[in-house]
Amino acid sequence: SRFVPAPRLSTPPRFSGTIEAVKIGPQKRTGTYVAALVYRVRERKRTDRTKTILYSHGNATDVGAMSYMQAVLAKCLECNVIVYDYSGYGASGGVPLEANTYRDVKLVYDYAVRELCGGDESNVVLYGQSVGSGPSCYLCSKRENVGGLILHSPFTSGMRVLTPSRALACLDIFPNIDRISKVRCPVMVIHGQLDEEVGVQHGVALHRAVPREYRREPWWVPDRGHNDITDGPGKMSEYIHRLRAYMAGLD
Repeated sequence: SRFVPAPRLSTPPRFSGTIEAVKIGPQKRTGTYVAALVYRVRERKRTDRTKTILYSHGNATDVGAMSYMQAVLAKCLECNVIVYDYSGYGASGGVPLEANTYRDVKLVYDYAVRELCGGDESNVVLYGQSVGSGPSCYLCSKRENVGGLILHSPFTSGMRVLTPSRALACLDIFPNIDRISKVRCPVMVIHGQLDEEVGVQHGVALHRAVPREYRREPWWVPDRGHNDITDGPGKMSEYIHRLRAYMAGLD
C-alpha cells in the first residue's frame, strides 16, 4: 500500500537513490497501517552488506519534517533508511500509545528485514532519537541479531525525565535503562551537553549500562542541546564522520 506524502516531499533533497512512500501493515491487533518513507541507495551501490537504518524519530515531528536528514544519512552513509510515523502521528492510523509504538517498530523492522535486507537482520541498524529511543531500545532488547543501535538524545525512562524518584516506577514508560543491558549489538550514544529537555546524564547512564563489549565511542556534544546537534555545516560534518566510523565497525 502507499500513502500520498506532503507536498514538501515532491522536491526532496538531492539523493541519487529512490524515495518511496509506503504503508506497512495491517497491524494484526489493531488493523491499522504504519506510514513510512523508504530511502534506497542506487542499485549499483548495493551489496549484501548494505545497511538499513530504521529511524524512530522524536516527538512533535513526522516523516515529512525528517526528510532532509534521512536523505543526508542515506547519501553520506551509502545505506538504506526507513523512517516511519508512530500510530496516531502523521499518516499512520491508530492512537499514540506506548504499546502501539512497540507494535509499530516491530512491524517496520520485519518489513525492513524482508524488503531491504534480504532476510539478514544483521544489516538493520536501529536509530532512536529522543522518544524514539523507547521503541528502539525495546526492540533491540528483544532481537538478538540486530546489527547495531544508535541512541540520539535518549532518556533513561519517561518518568526519569521528570523526576529521579522511583516512587512512581509502576507508572513509568519506555524503561530504556532496564533494557539497554540486554542488547547484543554495538551501541553508540549521541547527546548534547546543553540539553535542557533530557539532560546529558541520561545519555551517560545509558552508555554506562551497555554491556562493555558492545559499547562504542559516544559523542557528548559540548555546545548543543536536544534538537540542534546537527545544526550548522561543522556539526553536520562531524556527525556524519562519527556515524561513518561507527557503521564501518559493524562489519
